[in-house]
Amino acid sequence: MAYSLNGTMKTIIMKKLISLFSVLCFFTLSVAAHAQQEAKTKNNDEPSVEETFEFREVENKAFKDGEFLKYKLAYGIMNAGEATLEVKKVKKKIQGREILHIVGRGYSISAFDWFFKVRDKYETYLDEEGIFPWLFVRRIEEGGYKKEQDYKFFQNQGKVEYVQKKKEYKVPHGVQDMISSFYYARTIDFSNAKKDQVFEFESFVDGEVYPIKIRYTGIKTVRVNAGKFECMVFHPVVQEGRVFKKDDDLTVYITNDENKIPVLARAKILIGSVRMELIDYKNLANPMAKR
Repeated sequence: MAYSLNGTMKTIIMKKLISLFSVLCFFTLSVAAHAQQEAKTKNNDEPSVEETFEFREVENKAFKDGEFLKYKLAYGIMNAGEATLEVKKVKKKIQGREILHIVGRGYSISAFDWFFKVRDKYETYLDEEGIFPWLFVRRIEEGGYKKEQDYKFFQNQGKVEYVQKKKEYKVPHGVQDMISSFYYARTIDFSNAKKDQVFEFESFVDGEVYPIKIRYTGIKTVRVNAGKFECMVFHPVVQEGRVFKKDDDLTVYITNDENKIPVLARAKILIGSVRMELIDYKNLANPMAKR
């Protein structure tokens, strides 16, 4: 039976491709995002850190200033787009704390723009010691749809301000955003993970605290453009109404080393599959688990 790529099918394909980029941006490999100890706060917008909150410290051996990751996004054998993630130390401080500026970009290649043009940019200003966000910036353009989204995180007050809507939300202390989740997850030790063990944490996405869960299924060696790697294998634990309907609709392969970098992600669709694979990396904090 022959299939044509009608409007519905195009939408499905691009949702999957965009979701793969989201996997790259808020890859969900964490135990519950360790809630920070609550403390009393004053009724003002900029309370004193010393008087209101004790910030957590996270040991980070997984990434460093200058790290660069690049991915290819494909539908079947057709290259559809690319995605990058880059970490930079900046002079800017927030409440006197050191900050890493992380930028994620996802874009369709020129040959695919006629099909569905994508130009997405995500930024997070990450607390270097606590590995949690202070500011999240999202600028997306997907098939003519555009969206601007800025979130200010008041981690010492347990709230987020949606700048464009001038709206505030109550959130757990230490809550992540779409990009910071990826980096926080990489600081977790998965060396003792058991088959079918589910890891979970909370991320603030599109105005809600979203519990994200991933199921560990074992170790496998995979080959991608960037090389051959020993990887941990994960599947999402899906929720009703999300793009992925079944746990095995998405499989993600993460290097079994201290970097914990996704090297491959596959998503099923009605016809064929879409995939994301690592094609380049620079300035890693540790050796890769190459085979």
